[in-house]
Amino acid sequence: MKDTTFVPPRTDHEELGQLASAKLWAVYISEAEKYDKVLVEGWKSDMEGLLIFGAQAGLFSASLTAFLIESYRSLTPDQGAITIAILAQISLQLDPNSDIQSGAIIDSSFTPSSSSLACNTLWFLSLGLSLSCALIATLVDQWARDFIQRTEMRPSPVIRARIFSYLYFGIQRFGMHTVVEFIPFLLHLSLLFFFGGLVAFLLPINRALMVGMAALLCLISATYIYLTLL
Repeated sequence: MKDTTFVPPRTDHEELGQLASAKLWAVYISEAEKYDKVLVEGWKSDMEGLLIFGAQAGLFSASLTAFLIESYRSLTPDQGAITIAILAQISLQLDPNSDIQSGAIIDSSFTPSSSSLACNTLWFLSLGLSLSCALIATLVDQWARDFIQRTEMRPSPVIRARIFSYLYFGIQRFGMHTVVEFIPFLLHLSLLFFFGGLVAFLLPINRALMVGMAALLCLISATYIYLTLL
């Protein structure tokens, strides 16, 4: 059976309208590409800098780990002292007439000092923040590359324009700008915790060094606040 469906002929006005629409979308895509590429490349550059500083090259996290290896021992009893105390207890049992005093042999009520607790707490927080910054920066960097690839895959101007709009409004709803700006703040907070832990670490060792480090910490904090508020 012959198809009798009527198909109206295309007019010159429709062809001109489609041509004008294609040109309009091409202009939109050109401007959107410029803005989005500058935005995404800026994010990638910032995240790569954070990765180099924070974890990828180990400039900060590795140094902090070295301090933690030394400081966490103060949270547990000295195993060498415990071994000596046990040997002294055995010696006392074998020779009750020895000069060893039983009351001073084993002290089971070990409690870490306040400075040790403060130091390790701040340093573990600092390490956790720095590694979290590295993870989030890696995710942002991957997302930025994916954003560029998705917007360049479609040859049709209309489809590319829709993808640009969809992704950009998705960025705004998710608050991507806030996330990217918040990552450096977390890294700065990690550095602040590190210096605070260093002050607590030096407190039982040398008070003069502790005072000097505390003064440096105050100076750095004041400078950071001043530059942030400018």
